[in-house]
Amino acid sequence: MNPLKRLGRRRASVLSLLAVAALVTPGAASAAPDDVRASTLGAQAAQSGRYFGAAVAAGRLGDGTYTGILDREFNSVTPENEMKWDTVERSRGSFNFGPGDQIANRAAAHGQRLRGHTLVWHQQLPGWVSSIRDANTLRSVMNNHITQVANHYRGKVYAWDVVNEAFADGGSGQMRSSVFRDVLGTGFVEEAFRTARSADPSAKLCYNDYNIENWSDAKTQGVYRMVRDFKARGVPIDCVGLQSHFGAGGPPAGFQTTLSNFAALGVDVQITELDIAQASTAAYANTVRACMNVARCTGITVWGIRDSDSWRSGENPLLFDRNGNKKPAYQSTLTALGGSAAAPRTGSRTPRSAAALPSSFRWSSSGPLIAPKPDSTHNIAGIKDPSVVYYNGKYHLFASTASSAGYNLVYLSFSDWSQAGSATHHYLDRTAIGAGYRAAPQVFYNTQQRLWYLVYQTGNASYSTNPDISNPNGWSAPRNFYSSMPDIIRQNIGNGYWVDMWVICDSANCYLFSSDDNGHLYRSQTTAGQFPNGFTNTVIAAQDSKYALFEASNVYKVQGSNQYLLLVEAIGSDGRRYFRSWTASSLAGSWSPLAASESNPFAKSGNVTFPAGGWTRDISHGEMIRAGYDQTLTIPACKLQYLYQGKDPNAGGDYNNLPWRLGLLTQSNSTC
Repeated sequence: MNPLKRLGRRRASVLSLLAVAALVTPGAASAAPDDVRASTLGAQAAQSGRYFGAAVAAGRLGDGTYTGILDREFNSVTPENEMKWDTVERSRGSFNFGPGDQIANRAAAHGQRLRGHTLVWHQQLPGWVSSIRDANTLRSVMNNHITQVANHYRGKVYAWDVVNEAFADGGSGQMRSSVFRDVLGTGFVEEAFRTARSADPSAKLCYNDYNIENWSDAKTQGVYRMVRDFKARGVPIDCVGLQSHFGAGGPPAGFQTTLSNFAALGVDVQITELDIAQASTAAYANTVRACMNVARCTGITVWGIRDSDSWRSGENPLLFDRNGNKKPAYQSTLTALGGSAAAPRTGSRTPRSAAALPSSFRWSSSGPLIAPKPDSTHNIAGIKDPSVVYYNGKYHLFASTASSAGYNLVYLSFSDWSQAGSATHHYLDRTAIGAGYRAAPQVFYNTQQRLWYLVYQTGNASYSTNPDISNPNGWSAPRNFYSSMPDIIRQNIGNGYWVDMWVICDSANCYLFSSDDNGHLYRSQTTAGQFPNGFTNTVIAAQDSKYALFEASNVYKVQGSNQYLLLVEAIGSDGRRYFRSWTASSLAGSWSPLAASESNPFAKSGNVTFPAGGWTRDISHGEMIRAGYDQTLTIPACKLQYLYQGKDPNAGGDYNNLPWRLGLLTQSNSTC
């Protein structure tokens, strides 16, 4: 929103959106609120800041059933063989990234997190490496391989299995014999981790092994001692991967204890290669529950998609049968993740009710719920531009305060909308955020950094962070995402204003959207690991006439689907504010119209009923009530609610002094 403009009754032709072609270029995780349920594995895992992934083979990506399940169910992928040494560097110094790039690029295009597997492993190793017996040569070869591969995938890989299966089976608790241990000694593991950190400082670095699920086993204890030593000496290790190739009985009784004990060392734990003989429903559920009960268990990967894709295909160990149908273990897994236990369906298509938004909307509006609360130092005329999350049993709401003196921010919290009007207003100009122009806030929790982010405009795109959303004094001083306005915005903004910054992340990247009051929607991009730094590649994501694509863009992930929803505020032919909407399969676009015209709007006074009386004819800058509170900005697929700003239809005068109030829309044509 731009506080400097003054709008009277203007007529604006509303043209169809012209989308620019897409450029394809999770602290403690908290459980989702009890009433939030998704219908796919990845979507439900994301509600607690986790991922649910699958091992993927490039050679199967031409199989429509395979990719249909992959795209629908999983928000993380691990290349099965395509990043292993014998594929990437079959001959010394000659690197083949083609198969790995195929998986990496596809994951990025579908918003899926990418796990790198694996940099150093004694198997699937070319003979020229295995035959090296000179320590200096092998050290140089190992470090060069790590550096070249990690550099190539820098910014694309969320986590690397840096060293794989270095410990021996049996009762020794020591490292196994391998060319790396035998020639370089046990210190090769530490050297590999330090080299990987230098090559990619943002990726999480993991040690990965099998048969380390039982806490009392000597092998588990050997890995534990190594990780404890690494953490004590500052060796860069971020996570431990437990492969979890279980027999029919599933995990050992102490599996959760093992996860907890590793996590207590200050590392994440991940179940990296899960499969269970005969796919017992109870075994899968017990495995998933163990992860869900450990805050630092950040994700689960099944090793394959259908039973026919598994390295243990004769044991039918996965969640989908050979025809791609969901097995009973799928339902127990989804339920253990906290999701819907709907009846199994065959095939690879997502049920429409879980994924599809309607093509037109109807809404019922509350009356004005929240009004300004001036005090001796804040003569507030309007409260506007709300951002809200539901967390720990309360709504936490941030908004702009407007007056003739300018704009700043306010915070309030309440347990129920009936209490919103009486909630205390905490003015954030009294905090480190400071006085001066701050407006149009957006709030979310970054699960990887365990920090709340408040994004707002200051003339630049700015943000503050806070470990505790309920503490209004905990916000940091403003920092900027950009050093200055990106050139492409400067070249197209005309007489407009750079406004309404909006951040949303998928598993691989974060995107910053903004508007210019001149018909352009901009998008910048950085990796999830680099966020909040590194926003580059600013492009025009969409454009239209000035008033048809004005400002206040919102972008959301639709729960239980691979669909994103874009809302942009327009000014209608009657001079009133309303919202148009589009959808896309990825945050990189392209955007297809949904309810995108003045005759079929997403939300306009004409498709809103006002049971308490028509207190506004503007449906202006607001935010959807989300299904969660993290950086994915996930919303339900139905029963939508939208918090918005409205005002007395007869009000006029200086824009900064308009009497904006906050009201709540509830979808009245929901089909679920």
